[in-house]
Amino acid sequence: MLSGLSYIGYQRAASGGATFTGKQASTGADLPGTFHSASPDDVEAAARLAGQAFPAFRDLPGQVRGAFLRTIAANIEALGQTLTDRAMAETGLPEARIKGETARTCGQLRLFAGMVEEGSWVDARIDHADPARTPLPKPDTRSMLRPLGPVVVFGASNFPLAYSTAGGDTASALAAGCPVIVKAHAAHPGTAGLVAGAVVEAARSHNLPEGVFSMLYDAGLEVGTALVRHPLVQAVGFTGSRAGGTALAKAAAERPQPIPVYAEMSSVNPVFVLSGALAERGAALGSALAASVTAGVGQFCTCPGLVIYDRNSDIQPFQEALQSALAAALPGTMLNAGIHTNYLSKRAALAGHEGVSTLLELESPGSSGGAGLYATTVKAVLADAGLTGEVFGPATLLIAANGPNEILEVARSMEGQLTATVHGAASDVPLQKDLMAILETKAGRLLGAGVPTGLEVNQSIVHGGPWPATSDGRTTSVGGAAILRFTRHVCWQDCGDALLPPALQESNPLKLSRLVNGVRQG
Repeated sequence: MLSGLSYIGYQRAASGGATFTGKQASTGADLPGTFHSASPDDVEAAARLAGQAFPAFRDLPGQVRGAFLRTIAANIEALGQTLTDRAMAETGLPEARIKGETARTCGQLRLFAGMVEEGSWVDARIDHADPARTPLPKPDTRSMLRPLGPVVVFGASNFPLAYSTAGGDTASALAAGCPVIVKAHAAHPGTAGLVAGAVVEAARSHNLPEGVFSMLYDAGLEVGTALVRHPLVQAVGFTGSRAGGTALAKAAAERPQPIPVYAEMSSVNPVFVLSGALAERGAALGSALAASVTAGVGQFCTCPGLVIYDRNSDIQPFQEALQSALAAALPGTMLNAGIHTNYLSKRAALAGHEGVSTLLELESPGSSGGAGLYATTVKAVLADAGLTGEVFGPATLLIAANGPNEILEVARSMEGQLTATVHGAASDVPLQKDLMAILETKAGRLLGAGVPTGLEVNQSIVHGGPWPATSDGRTTSVGGAAILRFTRHVCWQDCGDALLPPALQESNPLKLSRLVNGVRQG
């Protein structure tokens, strides 16, 4: 599984282009295994196989796709400590985090398995004909969600399992009936190879058409760009930087047939701490926020990078607890050298801004990221929106507002976010409601308590938001609704049961919940 060659359907690529190695995150040393970037011929072969597999895979019963997803999960779990050790080495993440992410990955796969086995996710809608209707007869129309076609998924640097080879994008696309081509992330190629082997063996064990899954290596940008531009590819899933997501979206939009790119790109996840909450539980909130900022060395996409408060409040217990907890946090190994360098650069730019004061800045030796705490004002932020840009790492910026009006004004000025949090007390409810009304237009998930890090994977969760948090704020990349990204509604008019998919046939052989003549049945 660590041969270093891409998976092209059930085969390994015969050869490849440039070679590269996985790196020990903590030292930069080479890890075992030489990996070969996929060639243009590999890209073409993977896309062609995916296109050929699509018609048969699309029409497989939900029970078959569900069993496939469950087998992937079981195969990943069977990798055991081998997978854990490799992922730890390549990312610097601790064992508990890797094992937790493995469990989340397998849980996501089983969540989608249950959905496709039950089947009502297809949103079947039926309106019966009425030949006697005047002045024109009413036709019989029936619609349901159908898969788009082959999907390209880009592995994410900060989640080597849950957002990578068999992560949420892959699971939701396969559940929808779309073949998947993964472009493995060069920062954790060994982890990607192990998981890809688990997926390929699952597909083979269920006798699925070759091309339902492929995985390509590349140390650069060529393979990913070529995949996005390939005419057989119909959608893209991406988690990464704003620059990367924007480039992919541009390439997809410039195709003769533009396709959707679902890119999660950038979020600073503002936390508003209102006066009543500061008075009631300021110290506890400060400690909790510090734990959220430093979780995963600040490399979660939901890391709280901004904290807004009323300067007329008693901020001291909150700030002291926050600063003390951040100072006590040991610098952790960052995912790779590039992320570490970028973090130090962004942190230095923030500290050097004339409108910002540095409250705490821990050393970041080697590949480690030490915490940073900075302070500014709403006035400075409104004068320079760059102050609210993402610093990917364990740093956060305190923003002092001069009263409720400035709090609302800075909320209105913000870009799109994955999350927004508002901590309040009973006395804060009017302002809290006004804030929530604004933030509803700015974020995909609103929190009235707790911290934004940590994401429940279920049917109601939303992990997405307006630009630039994601390229399409109408979708989620986590939870059951993620399956909708890789589908579209198709309508059959006056076709009759012989021509209809089982989900739309009059006898309802799949026993689905359906909307029939405007009334939910089943």
